[in-house]
Amino acid sequence: MFGNMGNMAGMMKKVQKLQADMSKMQEELKTRTLEATAGGGAVKVVMNGEKQIVSLKIAPTAVDPEDVEMLEDLVSAAVNEALKKVDDMMAQEMGKLTGGMNLPPGMF
Repeated sequence: MFGNMGNMAGMMKKVQKLQADMSKMQEELKTRTLEATAGGGAVKVVMNGEKQIVSLKIAPTAVDPEDVEMLEDLVSAAVNEALKKVDDMMAQEMGKLTGGMNLPPGMF
């Protein structure tokens, strides 16, 4: 009977360590940046781990007053690609900590 209590205490310590490690990793990832481009580099977005745009560059050749829609599409594509890269980076780093366990979002 007391053996189960010891196992539970050990498991709780592991969970607490995992939570601490995840918090530390999330703080570290906030400072990382990822770059995404669209239109062959006509639009470049740099985003941090908090999904904030750090910089947005638009090549002068991508600015055509007659085709604003194309530029809007390129910006949207670059931002969406940057968001995907941040999500992928976060999932990859979390997987390293959790040993590949698929934990539900918000668990930690």
